[in-house]
Amino acid sequence: MGTRAGGRRTGPKCIAIVGPFASGKTTLLEAILARTGAIPRQNPVSSGNTVSDHSPEARAHGMSVEATFATTDFMGEQITFVDCPGSIEFAFEAEPVLAACDLAVVVAEADEKKIPALQLIMRKLDDLAIPRILFLNKVDKAVAGVRETLKMLQPASTVPLLLRQIPVRKDGIVIGSIDLALERAYIYREYAESQVAEIPNDDKARELEARFSMLETLADHDDHLMEQLLEEIEPPKDAIFDDLSADLRAGAVTPVLIGTAEKGNGVLRLLKAIRHDAPDVEATRMRLGAPDGQTVVQVMKTIHTAHGGKLSVSRVLSGQLADAAELFLSNGDTAKVSGIYRMLGKDQIKQASAKAGDTVALGKLDNVKTGQTLSSAKGGIRPLVTLEPPQPVFAFALRPKERKDEVKMSAAIQRLAEEDPSLSLRHNQDSAETVLSGHGEMHLRVVRERLEGKNQIPIEGHAPAVPYRETIRKPAQQRGRHKKQSGGHGQFGDVVIEIKPLPRGSGFQFSDTITGGVVPKTYIQSVETGIRDYLKTGPLGFPVVDVAVNLSDGSYHAVDSSDMAFQMAAKLAMKEGMAACSPVLLEPIMKVEIVTPSDATSKIIALIPQRRGQILGYDARPDWPGWDVVEATMPQAEIGDLIIELRSATAGVASYKATFDHMAELTGRLADEAMNANGKAA
Repeated sequence: MGTRAGGRRTGPKCIAIVGPFASGKTTLLEAILARTGAIPRQNPVSSGNTVSDHSPEARAHGMSVEATFATTDFMGEQITFVDCPGSIEFAFEAEPVLAACDLAVVVAEADEKKIPALQLIMRKLDDLAIPRILFLNKVDKAVAGVRETLKMLQPASTVPLLLRQIPVRKDGIVIGSIDLALERAYIYREYAESQVAEIPNDDKARELEARFSMLETLADHDDHLMEQLLEEIEPPKDAIFDDLSADLRAGAVTPVLIGTAEKGNGVLRLLKAIRHDAPDVEATRMRLGAPDGQTVVQVMKTIHTAHGGKLSVSRVLSGQLADAAELFLSNGDTAKVSGIYRMLGKDQIKQASAKAGDTVALGKLDNVKTGQTLSSAKGGIRPLVTLEPPQPVFAFALRPKERKDEVKMSAAIQRLAEEDPSLSLRHNQDSAETVLSGHGEMHLRVVRERLEGKNQIPIEGHAPAVPYRETIRKPAQQRGRHKKQSGGHGQFGDVVIEIKPLPRGSGFQFSDTITGGVVPKTYIQSVETGIRDYLKTGPLGFPVVDVAVNLSDGSYHAVDSSDMAFQMAAKLAMKEGMAACSPVLLEPIMKVEIVTPSDATSKIIALIPQRRGQILGYDARPDWPGWDVVEATMPQAEIGDLIIELRSATAGVASYKATFDHMAELTGRLADEAMNANGKAA
């Protein structure tokens, strides 16, 4: 009997269901919940009535837009499944979830176009050291054989995909599977437990070949098994199961099971594999480096419910948790639990306590955020998870249609950002816009729909303003005189300034060459203040940069001169002088780094010049087989909807990072359009 795995791990488990968009994750969760009796029947995704379709946005778009938690019982053990969105735009939902899970079930299908998306998911599991099982879905529709499919999918995985089942076919139709470890056939029955059967004679040779291949892979990590194979000794089944469990938990292999979630086929075998092979919360606690001997809770998601208030869906990594318990954050703040709930989609069932391994929703932890670690130790412990959202790739400026909703909108966005930490909100001082940023057009569309639907706030949105600047091409000298007499003290300020261009990126420089006190020192600062105030909006309607101004001459009046008078004189001089300096518009140019599957690189390179971009080069993405990195410079004005075109060209998986590079002159029609959009005629 094998001892590498140390036996089956009992206790509550938390399993993430991940996979490319439309691979069947939600369908699989429905099948699991129906098979375990958590729901009365399996609802098709098309019905819009699945456990994961509890938001109107998910139903409207036919896709998961947030992580859904569902706890069920199987063979006397509690398992929480988390259906994670498949679209790259909502991928960050899975980050805090995966960190606290014991195992991931990766749902995939025989679709070559989805391999890059599968690779992104597998790499994330690698980064987090999450063990995984691959559920090869839709085998009833697959044209290629299972082993051929695995060869196609293998480049997406850095560890061997270990085929554990092969299909049984009749008249070209998949009617069941053969478990290579048990050496037993299972004939599918729709929405019911498969029927155990003997391996058909026609499949015995194929089964022996596939089984030997599985054992060879396992033997790479078990010298005793290798000796048995070399000596043609049949290894005992319990030793094979031990190796399967040990290698799965160590992340050395990814076992592959097959089925059709839509019909409930292969679901029971998957559940049994999870029950027998998955690691437990103790392994997850050790992987995260959480201390033992105290209560430690990791927050996986924040939900704001209509009637129950804020819920923090959390994994208890160690210890016990009772209602009304006081927990400590890493910064020393306290949080008091007000309600413990078992989750089933949008429904919650209250319970008195939770133990290590449980995944529960905790009520009204108002100062707690997704990804934070709570502990019973006074003062808290260090955070176990660091959330680093990827750089936003899409943005829009928004405002409520009615001004009275401004405060309401701000509070609603704050709640949405708590639920989705990948959202970014900022106020643009130049344009006075509130800009919301995220990870794609659909991502922000869902946010807008939630503001308008769930929060009843009609919204107006548009592309954010581009931070254009203006500068000058030639120098000029100008006098500015502000003189006003209105009874009593008047106003008098008189300055002569020299304006000249500076090299790009220099900003603004002020100097004075005043002699003889023609402008008293007390007013020189006022002159600079007036000039700086003018530079906020130049003759073209934008902030002015890369300009030097020298105060060379002027005059004052002993009674009527003042700070304000010299500020006004400086503004007048700048207004008249700048027009003679050949002002020109500047636009920000960004350096863009695009990651794309290699088979789409030519498309990406072709679209860059269409957006006034310049290609700097491209190369293979380090340690990412089948991916390239394309580097280019591109005007910021062309980047706003770039991600839509990139995703369209790459089956939804390309992304980019953009950083400011330099400012460049913009003339002609595009400059006129920018100025007209800013309310300034050319």
